[in-house]
Amino acid sequence: MRSRRPAARPTPPRAERRQAVVLAIVCAIATLFAGRLVYVQAIAGPTIAQAAAQARSFTSVLVAPRGDILDADGEVLATSVTTYDLILDLEQVPTYTLKDEDGEVIGRGAAALAQQLAPILGRDPNVLGAELVGDPEEPRGRRYHVLARQVTPEVRQQVAELRIPGFTVEENNTRTYPNGNVAGTVLGWVNSKGEGIVGVEEAYQALLAGTDGAQSYELGSAGQLIPTGSQSQVPARPGCDIVLTLDLDIQYMTQQVIDETVKKYGAEWGAVAVIETKTGRVLALADSNSYDPNKPPIDRYSSSNAVLAPSYQAIYEPGSTGKVLTVAAAMEEGHVTPLTPIDDPYSMTVDGQRFHDHSEHPDQVLTTTGVLAESANTGTINIGRLMTDETRYSYMQRLGWGRPSGIGLTGDTPGQLHPYESWDGRQRYTTMFGQGVAVSLLQNAGVFSTIGNQGMHLDPRLVDGWSCDGVFEEAPAPEPDQVLSPETSAQMIRMLESVTDEGGTGTHAAVEGYRVAGKTGTAQTADGAGGITATTASFVGLVPADDPELTIAVVVYKPTSGFFGGTVAAPVFRDVAAFALPDLGVRPSDEPASPYPLTPSGADG
Repeated sequence: MRSRRPAARPTPPRAERRQAVVLAIVCAIATLFAGRLVYVQAIAGPTIAQAAAQARSFTSVLVAPRGDILDADGEVLATSVTTYDLILDLEQVPTYTLKDEDGEVIGRGAAALAQQLAPILGRDPNVLGAELVGDPEEPRGRRYHVLARQVTPEVRQQVAELRIPGFTVEENNTRTYPNGNVAGTVLGWVNSKGEGIVGVEEAYQALLAGTDGAQSYELGSAGQLIPTGSQSQVPARPGCDIVLTLDLDIQYMTQQVIDETVKKYGAEWGAVAVIETKTGRVLALADSNSYDPNKPPIDRYSSSNAVLAPSYQAIYEPGSTGKVLTVAAAMEEGHVTPLTPIDDPYSMTVDGQRFHDHSEHPDQVLTTTGVLAESANTGTINIGRLMTDETRYSYMQRLGWGRPSGIGLTGDTPGQLHPYESWDGRQRYTTMFGQGVAVSLLQNAGVFSTIGNQGMHLDPRLVDGWSCDGVFEEAPAPEPDQVLSPETSAQMIRMLESVTDEGGTGTHAAVEGYRVAGKTGTAQTADGAGGITATTASFVGLVPADDPELTIAVVVYKPTSGFFGGTVAAPVFRDVAAFALPDLGVRPSDEPASPYPLTPSGADG
């Protein structure tokens, strides 16, 4: 008989409980991990992935190339060149290895890298080596260390060929002015932020600047580009090219002449404007001691009330050139003709105010033409008294005095023209011969341009237009204003020819082969010591007088010798005109001048 197998012993209740607890814990842990996995993958996954992508994503600005500034013939006055900032991650410099031709390592780290970079950058290798080591205790800036700024593409390429770990570049557009100080006060300059400062650079900032683009990419932990990473680019839109009315050759020559004149006569400053009479286009706007925009005058710009461009920012009393406005207004109002006899005593007292001419002479009678030719103060007063103050003031305003010239540059001064109601007993008369009022060179030139343009006033303009994306757009033309009749203008031109003829005050302005109509000016000026012993010498004229192509205005402020407009300023007009007219292809005058007589007896004869 087989023995029976013993029955299994039942599991004690305590062991069963232990197994149940262990199983519960395992299940709980599994559930926890499963939940975490679901959370990470389904819920938090996109956020984590996005954070990781952001951590390795970088965006750099693609700087828009700034537009060029060109003269009327397309000559470059301002342009931008591509330069680069060289950036190093100093944390990776220790991994740099220098190998010989056989591939053997002959140097490592900062010392070896400095030996390679020094001749390329023109640096001392010892100083450069210390810079590449940096300060390990100062983490800021170590991952983004500027090795060099604004280097040429050639230098960038040489450094790139060293295959330096953590080496990157940033592209810049550096502004350059190939003609140095020529037209510097007109052009202005660009600061480190790419913003135009004064001049055309500031006035046309919105057009010149263009629109920056952007480039995005992903980098690995060692600073390397991830080939399969996301990349995107928004191209930069280049700025527009601005085409000025300036003629580079005339601008250059004009600056030379005014610089020499200011130096010769010890003046504080001088300026010249050359304007195309019938269009208002400014062919040259020259200031003495013009700055080079490549080396901008930051100190002068930062000082209060700085005048960087006297040609359109400074004011002066026009002196006898202002007599032209008074006579032209009286002619237009029908009070005088070129041959009207005008009493011209050496001195006279009017309303308790005493006035006299610039040189002593017996009491005389001149024609209206003679008053201009001899620049007679008392004769001009006798002409101006034929009009009301309100009428004269109206002509001053319409001819551009008391408001900015319209050239469109920052600092374009309105001058100083007080309302006629506020004129005192003396100012009422001094404004007739160009004192007690202050104008800019461009404002003064505007009176003569109006006369030369058959009485049509046009504000001066400096810009022909702009080219954006290859499409040229003309700048809006200034609004014309018929201030004088063509008849008055023609008579005034013939009268002003007497100024440069024998017996006039402007004989030094005569240009061989061309007829000239113009006016000298010599105004008393404050000397800075409480007196008015200084002077301002000026000359404004039209050439050729038989068909005025150019208006040329000259001012020389506070000369210490010479003093008179006919001596100091008129020769500048002559030299500039003698160059500009043939350069522009303007034919010499066909007929000789036929000026009006200066005295009534001459008219009778």
